[in-house]
Amino acid sequence: MYKYFLIVVVGVLFSCKSKAVLVEGKAKDALSSEAIISNHYHNKKEFSTLYIKSNAHYEDKKQSQRVTAEIKIKKDEIILISIRFIGITMAKALITPTKVQYYEKINNSFFEGDYSTLSRWLGSDLDFNKVQNMLLGEALDDLNKGKFSANIVDQMFKLEDSTDVNTKKSYFFESEKYLIKKQQISQKAQDRTLQIVYPNYSDINQIAMPTNIIIDAVQNKETTNITIDYNTITFNEDLSFPYSVPEGYEQIFIN
Repeated sequence: MYKYFLIVVVGVLFSCKSKAVLVEGKAKDALSSEAIISNHYHNKKEFSTLYIKSNAHYEDKKQSQRVTAEIKIKKDEIILISIRFIGITMAKALITPTKVQYYEKINNSFFEGDYSTLSRWLGSDLDFNKVQNMLLGEALDDLNKGKFSANIVDQMFKLEDSTDVNTKKSYFFESEKYLIKKQQISQKAQDRTLQIVYPNYSDINQIAMPTNIIIDAVQNKETTNITIDYNTITFNEDLSFPYSVPEGYEQIFIN
């Protein structure tokens, strides 16, 4: 249950009422990696707070579960995620740049720790910016800090970073606004891959936002799939971020 909840926390996203689906372009002419990255970062997402309501479907070989999730973001400072099943809050997570906290009702347990603990547990580097970027439909890593090769694959611009021989990272972009369509991370030695796909985007208050997301994670030949459909999204409201662990819950420690 612990890993299930964390995957949903990291993967659960948001949606929008607007149906102004953005027109996407098909890559034809080669561009340098620097040009692709510069064009991608022209899509600035300027806001103070973000409220999201979403539906998510989680599936692995042992279980299939549908939940709803309420997500509140104070940009660059706080992310609060509440996961509900048939209207009942089953879990909450409070994420800041220095700390991750969550509790879940099934096992009456809670966790408090930093990102190094979770990164060791998941086998992949994790930090606040990566979680926030995934929620916003942006590249997980700062692309300005990488060294990439660029080519065209399936009518999308592809950037590939192979500077780390143990970890291969690839990013795919459409050619109209250079929105990210797919991110892939693979670690062959650990038999581990992660793919995040953004099928569509909409223009919400002049901000390009994903309208759904598909996450496929494979580890030791076991596959986890998360599909998220977005329902509501609003910017710049006054939001509160209440979080407290219920009495009697047992703290868990991740080695």
